[in-house]
Amino acid sequence: MPKNPSSTPAARRAKRCAGMACAALALSVAGAAAQAAETVRFALPTQSWWPTTVVEAAERLKLFDKEGIKPEVTIYKGGGPAFEAIAAKAADITINPVYLVALGIPKGIQSKVVATGSVVFSGWHLMVLKDSPIKAPSDLDGKKVGITANGSGTDFLALWTANTHKVSFSRIPVGGGGLTPNLLTKNVDAAVVYSPVSFELMTKGTGRSLINFGQAVEPNLNAAWIATDEMIGSRPQAVQGALNAIYGAVEYLQNNRDYAVRLIAEINGLPAEVATMEYEESIMTVSKDGAVSADSVQNNLDYGAMGGLTGLAPAADTFTTRFKPVPTRP
Repeated sequence: MPKNPSSTPAARRAKRCAGMACAALALSVAGAAAQAAETVRFALPTQSWWPTTVVEAAERLKLFDKEGIKPEVTIYKGGGPAFEAIAAKAADITINPVYLVALGIPKGIQSKVVATGSVVFSGWHLMVLKDSPIKAPSDLDGKKVGITANGSGTDFLALWTANTHKVSFSRIPVGGGGLTPNLLTKNVDAAVVYSPVSFELMTKGTGRSLINFGQAVEPNLNAAWIATDEMIGSRPQAVQGALNAIYGAVEYLQNNRDYAVRLIAEINGLPAEVATMEYEESIMTVSKDGAVSADSVQNNLDYGAMGGLTGLAPAADTFTTRFKPVPTRP
């Protein structure tokens, strides 16, 4: 009976060689893909603000990998320093209010909003200690109010408070990690505090809110993903890929509550109760599609002007609708 040609030693050796060739080819393709991955430098304003959670989720879910992006993430002490990284060409993408883009353009800092992060200050509060004699914003006259950094979202809201309530106080930059310690030690009399830090203070009963900015301030583009003009012009595919991964993470977090709460609790060292509040009031209010509207841009610039900002570039110069995020799926 003739032998099956595929069972001969020569045939088996040929199969093994073919298998090794396929494996070598796969490794070669993987290596080429790794080499082709584009580095994107993210400047994030603080550790505990929701954008850091989203970028962390995108990394853990390997969404950046799927888009051929190698993220390099740096956490700063506030929105101002994070935007300064853009100005210094030390970062490609950040998230900040539109007014920083408008402030930067006349100074030669060329960047644009490429997607909407959030249009509400959900979870942001002007806070004092529970036993503070300060009962209303008008009581802050001559006092010290903690902010993360000059030019940050907390700085903007402090300026908004001063102008809206006709009160004069000193704005003290203490960094994102310094808001709670400086408030608790009474180095400042009040502080503009974002979530989940604000939720933690209220849950523990150590702080109380004078102003809920999420309710007091009209919706506007206070958290916008911003890319440099250089990146937009020379590496548009990297901008698109980064946004795809970011909004893939937003979609996943909003659709997977338990995972999101665990992640928020883990990376911020928070109890489940506070992490749940952060999920419900911050993550769930993040834009699902990133669409940028001229009205939300203009509203942010109007609020910036109300806060005392001058020399702002026109709204039309601050954003582009060129990029439409297509969420990457795990």
